[in-house]
Amino acid sequence: MAGDLGRGGAAQAQSLAPIDTTDDIARGLAFLRAADPRLDAIIAEAGEVPLRRSEPGFASLASVIVSQQVSKQSAAAIWERLTRLIDPLDPATFLTGGEDAWREAGLSRPKQRTLVAVSEAVLAGRLDLDHMCRIDGGAAIAEMTAIKGIGPWTAEVYLLFAAGHPDIFPAGDIALQAAVADAFELPLRPAERQLRSMAESWAPWRGVAARLFWSFYAARRGRAVMPVDA
Repeated sequence: MAGDLGRGGAAQAQSLAPIDTTDDIARGLAFLRAADPRLDAIIAEAGEVPLRRSEPGFASLASVIVSQQVSKQSAAAIWERLTRLIDPLDPATFLTGGEDAWREAGLSRPKQRTLVAVSEAVLAGRLDLDHMCRIDGGAAIAEMTAIKGIGPWTAEVYLLFAAGHPDIFPAGDIALQAAVADAFELPLRPAERQLRSMAESWAPWRGVAARLFWSFYAARRGRAVMPVDA
């Protein structure tokens, strides 16, 4: 399953506190540099590796859903309209807003359906997004992906930034795949399964490794690709 901790990573990751500060990022980078010397040049080129944390809850997950399969610029525009039209952005208010507001915000039909499913699950007590941030990553991903419309990428990105999970690596992310291909001069972007296997050696700090490669890609390509904003 996407987001599983991998061989040897689970026990180590459970002993780590969440990534909450820039000091945590620095500790993760120091581990990665020692664990994989190839990353030294990547760390140097990436420059600052940002923390990027968000408050757990519906709005945080909604922002991840909005960012699915669109550019950061498009996601930002949709998010601005959505939070202006539906305020506060919580499950009950989202459902009350209705299709007219969702369309005006620019939400696609699939994203409307996903956010409806999430809203109903939260209100029914079937999905506790705060609790997802306190349990094992693999268990949280399994519970979240049981909700129609939430795939592994969405669950992993939520856990990475809302929970600060230290060992989540969204290997299905196209920008991460492209960043690793650039960094290691691969002829093709690694597929999700290949990249997940490659990332096993960066446990239990794969959450920092993901941030590192997004930052590296942004520095090399000159555009932000990390799927959340500060």
